[in-house]
Amino acid sequence: MAGDSVLVAGVGMTPFAKSTRTLRDLAGEAVTAALADAGLPVSAVQAAYVGNGVAGLVTGQEMIRGQVMLRPLGIEGIPIFNVENACASASSALHLGCQAVASGAQDVVLCLGAEKLTHADKTVGMDAIGTAVDLEMRAEMAAELAAELGTASDLDAAPRSFFMDLYAGMARDYMRVSGATAEHFAAVVVKNQHNGARNPRAQYGSELTVADVLASRTIVDPLTLLMCSPISDGAAAAVLVSGRVAARLGVSGPRIAASVVVSGNRHDKDDPTAGSTARAARAAYEQAGLGPGDLQVAEVHDASAPAELIVYEQLGLAPPGGAPDLIASGRTALDGTLPVNTSGGLLSKGHPIGASGLAQICEASWQLRGEAGARQVAGARVALTQNGGGWLEGDSAAMAVHVLVAG
Repeated sequence: MAGDSVLVAGVGMTPFAKSTRTLRDLAGEAVTAALADAGLPVSAVQAAYVGNGVAGLVTGQEMIRGQVMLRPLGIEGIPIFNVENACASASSALHLGCQAVASGAQDVVLCLGAEKLTHADKTVGMDAIGTAVDLEMRAEMAAELAAELGTASDLDAAPRSFFMDLYAGMARDYMRVSGATAEHFAAVVVKNQHNGARNPRAQYGSELTVADVLASRTIVDPLTLLMCSPISDGAAAAVLVSGRVAARLGVSGPRIAASVVVSGNRHDKDDPTAGSTARAARAAYEQAGLGPGDLQVAEVHDASAPAELIVYEQLGLAPPGGAPDLIASGRTALDGTLPVNTSGGLLSKGHPIGASGLAQICEASWQLRGEAGARQVAGARVALTQNGGGWLEGDSAAMAVHVLVAG
């Protein structure tokens, strides 16, 4: 990144789960843990960037979400910025925090992502997630999907997130161009559930077989229940410190070598292996002076299992059409040469949408510090995170890619 170096001095994360905890409680745990990890007091924080996607729809809290979450911790009187950017809210908050530190505007900033999706009415969280599309186009999209699936046209009435219909359509397109099968998608789930079983903060984790995944309830062809990320609550936080003051404060940590956020481009929508992820990745590799061959670990946005395979190609981890062979090879498994989603990914760890991007940063930081326990990748020095949000004319509405290098 241009300007001063930016270090991740501390990270903290709650377990992800369906819970009765409040946003304030979840945020408090993550922030307290991140500050303790950095060895810094609340008074050291000069600004806060707070990511949240749907509190207004789920809890009714609008406009001052970050201030409400942080004041009980004594974080007040400083600039607090509220960032809403769909499922990329937390990584967008991190991007803004990086810019502030790299530019010299602040030397110590807090980046927080928190989300409360569970509700007494189970449709509330799913409906809230479904607003991350152009609502004026949604009826037309629903009619097109219904025609393709041969089902009733009112997909809004289906007991699932509207995004599952979008992901299923994307998966079918990808199957046509790559030769991927449902078995390949199931293999992603098997891998990520295996990793999640080794992550104490993951919502789920177990030893499954491909047959287990395929036998789970069909959500919308070709997606089964286990191929879809779950509704989750949780929070994650990171404390960023400029390189010029890190020595004075006595802190260290991985360096953020690249921080890129882009929006979707309608001209990419006809190619399921291109789009915002590929553009963000190219920019991040250039910014970091690294390439896909330099990565030792990656956390990617597997909101559905097929998405992980598509992302392999968009990040340059596999050639066009090569992701099915990559997952089959075992290279992206925990004991492979390039482990992907060591945390369990969204499929196993969970997906509280406004927190997911910073949860990826937590995992990357633990891996680069050698603190990931039973899921540690030996010798990990370079990590990449990819976190997308929303959907607009065939591509993610927001896409973030970060590259971290061990300190």
